[in-house]
Amino acid sequence: MVYFSPDYALLYWMRWNLLIFTNDTGVKMKKVKSKLDITEERTVISVVDAISLVYDIFWNLGCSEKAARIVSEHLVDSNLCGVESHGIMRTLQYADQFKKNYMVARGEPILRATSKGMYEVDGQKGIGIPAMKLAFEHGANLAKDRGFSVIAIRNVGHTGRHGAYAERSASAGFFSFLLGGGNRHSWRQVAPFGGARPMLPTNPYCIGIPGGEFGPVIVDFATSKIAGGWIYAAQSADALLPEGCIVDVNGKETRDPADYFNGGAILPAGGPKGYALALVAELLAEADLGPVTTEANWLLMTVSIRHWCETGRMNQIAEEILREIRDCPPAEGFKKVEVPGEREREHREKSNGKIAIPKKTWNQICNLSDQLLVEVRKEK
Repeated sequence: MVYFSPDYALLYWMRWNLLIFTNDTGVKMKKVKSKLDITEERTVISVVDAISLVYDIFWNLGCSEKAARIVSEHLVDSNLCGVESHGIMRTLQYADQFKKNYMVARGEPILRATSKGMYEVDGQKGIGIPAMKLAFEHGANLAKDRGFSVIAIRNVGHTGRHGAYAERSASAGFFSFLLGGGNRHSWRQVAPFGGARPMLPTNPYCIGIPGGEFGPVIVDFATSKIAGGWIYAAQSADALLPEGCIVDVNGKETRDPADYFNGGAILPAGGPKGYALALVAELLAEADLGPVTTEANWLLMTVSIRHWCETGRMNQIAEEILREIRDCPPAEGFKKVEVPGEREREHREKSNGKIAIPKKTWNQICNLSDQLLVEVRKEK
């Protein structure tokens, strides 16, 4: 089902003019740094135009105006932060998952109290980004009064870049800890330590904590050597992956993302350590939180730092610690020692309101938008 409203005629007019400008006159191209070995040029587009385009796509796919806005802003911000694996290339994945009924476009998150006095967010099989945003916001509100909160997030699709939520929470004075998984039946991606076949999802963890002028400190990582999204990004851009991240169906290390999709596996981060963390998340998410119905189950814990320490004192001590760490002389091959989360913030600040997308990925997104607009015109 494609939804159309006359109120958005101007938006569509602007979109068509953007396409005409892109196709006829070309868009400035440049090469940027990336975790991926991308040799092709990139399309540079303003944040405003990128959000408008992605919003347009999700609204026409059937998402509510609120959900389309939250998702489009979140994905574009991931590109702004240099995290391409969770950027607008996910638009293609989400659209395909709607088509396969893996997710539901009209699924809106609901917050409710459980019979045992806890809270949970039910994503109703929609994109998980609005659901995770709601969980972090409510978790902070509860912790503000109680000092601590725990919220379960269930029945959600992909939940986006977790560091974005943790960054906002930490900036407001909260410590947050998120982990999830539980869908190994649908997402067998990572080989257990010592194993030859993919058995587990990438089961991410995310921690956010205030850090004064050098913070917040954001630890956002998959328990695999590389997040699954980077493999999809590499496939979309015809790029190679970093060395030592994946193996092919025969257990041989490779950089070609096609080898992963042909029966290969991602290796666990840190060997037995990443494997152990992934296994804990899988047990918690499925055995403790119940069966997973869409992408994953999540558990979010939020602590109000103010209930433990005066804000000014905490910031002072945190800054002393982080200043000492940052002053460590860099090792060979490094320019400086960074605080976790610092690289993403610097990338956003230096972006000048623009993002650079691999040309192939950008063309795929534009083609998807064109298809949806054509469908809209047929329904009028």
